[in-house]
Amino acid sequence: VQVVESGGGLVQPGGSLNLTCATSGVYLDQYALGWFRQVPGKEREGLSCMSAGEGRTYYTDSAKGRFTISRDNAKGTVALQMSGLKPEDTAVYFCAAVPPTLLFSHCVLPGSVEAWGRGTQVTVSS
Repeated sequence: VQVVESGGGLVQPGGSLNLTCATSGVYLDQYALGWFRQVPGKEREGLSCMSAGEGRTYYTDSAKGRFTISRDNAKGTVALQMSGLKPEDTAVYFCAAVPPTLLFSHCVLPGSVEAWGRGTQVTVSS
């Protein structure tokens, strides 16, 4: 499974940004797709994931209410729409493919990830 992110950039506080991720690989229809982020010196943090079949979603507290995940299985893409961005959202954002987990909420744990993208920088600043 391969994943490639795009859509990062500079945005003002309160603004919006849409990240996208292109995926490829066999058995992708069995994988959840998720978004994570990392600030230098800190651990990678899970934000959201979406299952393959029924489109079930999970959000961590950092993403609830401001971020929305979506997935197009036909195109093999997953997106993260972010709004109300704050300076503390500045980070490198990563897309990831996650094989089935015992609990669906585990899909936002970095240890559950099988394939990572290289990341895209998001900077929130005036």
